[in-house]
Amino acid sequence: MEINFKKHPENLVPTIVQDSLTKNVLMLGFMNEEAFTKTEKTGKVTFFSRSKNRLWTKGEETGNYLNVVSLKVDCDNDTLLIQADPEGPVCHKGTDTCWGEKNVSSFGFLSYLENVIEDRRNAGEHEKSYVASLFRNGINKIAQKVGEEAVEVVIESKDDDDLAFLNESADLLFHFMILLQAKGFHIRDVEKTLRARHKYDRNE
Repeated sequence: MEINFKKHPENLVPTIVQDSLTKNVLMLGFMNEEAFTKTEKTGKVTFFSRSKNRLWTKGEETGNYLNVVSLKVDCDNDTLLIQADPEGPVCHKGTDTCWGEKNVSSFGFLSYLENVIEDRRNAGEHEKSYVASLFRNGINKIAQKVGEEAVEVVIESKDDDDLAFLNESADLLFHFMILLQAKGFHIRDVEKTLRARHKYDRNE
């Protein structure tokens, strides 16, 4: 891996640390060549601390290490991207990231849709949406809808109408997300279960 340390002042390259699983950005630090070599050797992210004027392994005082999964350099060879598994909060203020955000999995539009479902569930008796009506009808009705949509997916899978298959698949996923919340769960809980089956080595 070729890194151009001399391009930046003090021979330091910006180093972005990203969670290897959630893909959230955890922090930004700086490495010189010695810090990079130590990071490669130990498997724990080590920076050059400008305030301490020395090498600094993240977690050396707290035990909240950043365990290296992969190292990449950008197209100009002057910025590093490290994917890591954090052993606890990353920020010195005790938060998951240095931006004060929780380091949880995000599923893009599906996460947005989960929030919509939750909002409509909690909107109260005057909420007229389809989602709210399902929750008012109870778990049996929601489970029944999931079963009906699953059958529709199976039926459409046997035909050649791809659009119909995708529409029924979307209906199934949507109603399954409602069922998850009716049971007190979210997609991330299913993801966690799948990770455990896959034996993904990650401290929860």
